[in-house]
Amino acid sequence: MKYFIIVCCLLLVGCASKPVPVVPKFPEAPQQFMEPCPELKKLEKETKLSDVAKTVTENYTLYHECAIRVQAWTLWYKSQKRIFEESK
Repeated sequence: MKYFIIVCCLLLVGCASKPVPVVPKFPEAPQQFMEPCPELKKLEKETKLSDVAKTVTENYTLYHECAIRVQAWTLWYKSQKRIFEESK
């Protein structure tokens, strides 16, 4: 029992005397957030004017939703990375 306690003390002292440098890295962005925006809809060769207006409206909406999402994600990621780097 004495030897066990002595060995444990030696191991603990040996571990405590050698500092291990830990360099934290900012985590990479999850792949789900790095997906590109959906493709815009294309018109067929023979379409009615009402279908053209509907497709243009849908594409306009898709584009602006994607632009807002990407811009918000980029701003958030950059601000979090800046905060992380300043905390060192």
